[in-house]
Amino acid sequence: MAAPRPARLHALDGVRGAAALVVVLYHASLIARPFADDGTARLIWETATESPLKLGFAGTEAVQVFFVLSGLVVTLPALRAGFSWPGYFVSRLVRLYLPVWAAILFAVLLVVAIPRDPSRVTPDVWIVNANITFPDWPLAFDEATLMPVTYDTVNTLWSLRWEIVFSVLLPVFAAVALLLRRWAWPAAVACIAAMVAGRVLDERPFDLDALVYLPTFLLGCLIAVRLDEITAWARRRPRPILWLALFAASWLLLIASWWTRPLVPPSSTLGEALWGLAGAGAAGLILLAVCSPLAERVLQTRPLRWLGDISFSLYLVHAPILATLAFAWGDENWALVALAGVPLSLAVGWLFHRGVERPSHRAARAAGRRAERAFTRVTA
Repeated sequence: MAAPRPARLHALDGVRGAAALVVVLYHASLIARPFADDGTARLIWETATESPLKLGFAGTEAVQVFFVLSGLVVTLPALRAGFSWPGYFVSRLVRLYLPVWAAILFAVLLVVAIPRDPSRVTPDVWIVNANITFPDWPLAFDEATLMPVTYDTVNTLWSLRWEIVFSVLLPVFAAVALLLRRWAWPAAVACIAAMVAGRVLDERPFDLDALVYLPTFLLGCLIAVRLDEITAWARRRPRPILWLALFAASWLLLIASWWTRPLVPPSSTLGEALWGLAGAGAAGLILLAVCSPLAERVLQTRPLRWLGDISFSLYLVHAPILATLAFAWGDENWALVALAGVPLSLAVGWLFHRGVERPSHRAARAAGRRAERAFTRVTA
């Protein structure tokens, strides 16, 4: 008989930590990008980005991993008997918004403390286009709602907007996943097709980001409703060759639009379609984490578990830190910015986790319990 699935899938913490570090490295690479236009630097850049090596700093694709993870781990408790929807909604929103507000305040105060001179950096690149250059409080309050489409105070908050949408719509996502439980694999194929269509048709003439990102959450929900069966099947006998093939396929699907660039222009219809496969690669990596004993052992190593613990905080604080260093030292010193900014982001992420995120979790649980009791009194 297969061993029962543990209550907490610790390997997923490792996935979350690795994905967060990839996002940090991605933003550090964006600071270096303007200086890789010719010669050896361009050759190194193209070798790193237009090959499977891109996995190490595929930031946007790593966010797809976060979305599948959210679909899985947020849905699992909702499937249990006695789950409180009023408690969930209040707790989830508090858990997301409190760290976001603290991160926005941190980012603005950084600009107040260390003013940013746009003349110190390359014009019209990420460091300028996606980061504030002065303490814009009205913009900060607007972005604190997580309703805008783009974000400059804390650049990474664009993904939290989709997390909020998914969180509010969780009853719909869970119901759809349960309804399609018997047809989970065809439903997963339909999700992937929707993401590909969203990329190909985006801005022609509509913005179809919802079609790109929301099916990624649904992939996680579909894994959640079949998780016991999936893990039981995986533990019946060793399947190392299958897990190796799943890793390779997921890796290549996640960054398909990058390693194919020598042959497929990224702006072409095929290039956009390949980008739409990122969600499939993300789902494959999550399946690997919960099915493969080797992947599970690797992902539960202490460094990855630690990264997983601070992943949300690291995700929230690293972009303002990298931007501050780039504006202070000039982005031509991108190597120094990366060498100082990455460890500094890890340190500040740990402090933010201890001082903001963990207290926010406690506040969220307390608020959820109060909401549940209030709902019970009203409906009694």
